[in-house]
Amino acid sequence: MVQAPKNVPLLDINRDNQPHREEFIEALTEVVDSGRFLFGPDVSSLEQEVANYSQVENAVGCASGSDALLLALMALGIGPGDEVIVPSFTFFASVSCITRLGAVPIFVDIRPDTFNMDTDKLEGLITDRTRAIIPVHLFGQCAEIDRICQIATDRDIPVIEDAAQAIGAAYHSRPAGSWGVVGCFSFYPTKNLGGMGDGGMLTSGDAGMADRLRLFAGHGMRPRYYHQVVGINSRLDTFQAAVLRVKLKHLGEAVEKRTMISSRYERLLSEHQLVNEGQLTLPYVDPNAFHVWNQYSIRVADGRRDDLRAHLAEQGVGSEIYYPVPMHRQECFADLNVDPDSLPETELASQEILNLPIFPGLTEAEQLRVIDSIASFYQQSARVAA
Repeated sequence: MVQAPKNVPLLDINRDNQPHREEFIEALTEVVDSGRFLFGPDVSSLEQEVANYSQVENAVGCASGSDALLLALMALGIGPGDEVIVPSFTFFASVSCITRLGAVPIFVDIRPDTFNMDTDKLEGLITDRTRAIIPVHLFGQCAEIDRICQIATDRDIPVIEDAAQAIGAAYHSRPAGSWGVVGCFSFYPTKNLGGMGDGGMLTSGDAGMADRLRLFAGHGMRPRYYHQVVGINSRLDTFQAAVLRVKLKHLGEAVEKRTMISSRYERLLSEHQLVNEGQLTLPYVDPNAFHVWNQYSIRVADGRRDDLRAHLAEQGVGSEIYYPVPMHRQECFADLNVDPDSLPETELASQEILNLPIFPGLTEAEQLRVIDSIASFYQQSARVAA
């Protein structure tokens, strides 16, 4: 009999990296021996490989996914007084890139099923000051990017895809990062394609835009010591590129494992009648989307999310809340004076969402432990109610 695992982590980066350890060592040794720690051949090779993977002509490495978003806005000339439409239900970097440039984030509500930008709410927020739209492909599933791009194109507004959690995802079989003027990716260690530190990438089908992004990422300097624009220092170092090239070769397999795990969650949660009784809502997959499952996000009804999470912690099961405080409620954005009533689905999602363990190395026994722990929470609640 297989002994049930005592604890289940939210994620286990070491476990996922371990099978590729020798490949990492070989790749990193080559970088050490070359002495080319910046602008090494692995960087340009990774750029081309990510461009091919995302079906675009150009890719530009940078220091982080946060920098990718900032660089995209800088390259578009976004500045004080400009408006940029973005969801509030997202990570901080999707919004801070706007305010850093003196521009104003205009928050759009989300769909209750995918948690992505609600395109039905988009047009009503566009004004003559709108200079960009940033849809976020949240948790590994693309927003309705075809419709977003159509709305934007009709008004000559550039679209910047925040695909930090969605490398390998697609909409209508077209990859994330290939729809907008710029696609922004993160290689933070917890991402599906994660490095051993920070790293990011920008994709674009426009060679001129890619060149401009590269210029801004290098202090605006060209040639050396001659600065055409005020850029920033945002480089993807060769060590990270070498690691990421190894992991990119295995990304398809990792996504397959995540997909299998998500399917097993759906089956097991349904078999335990946790869904049928309306206690939990499973993730919704847009039929036009290819989901890569960076997160597995359930909704917990009746204000019981925090109690369930506390119970899971007592049982040794990891979980997380992405995101407990939407951007319009963050202290640093209080001066925007956003009416919470204008974002009802965002408000509700932040109160109900709970993210369960999902990573390629998660075992079936560990998943069963997660399910049993959730079931025991509702069983205890039923006994108390009786």
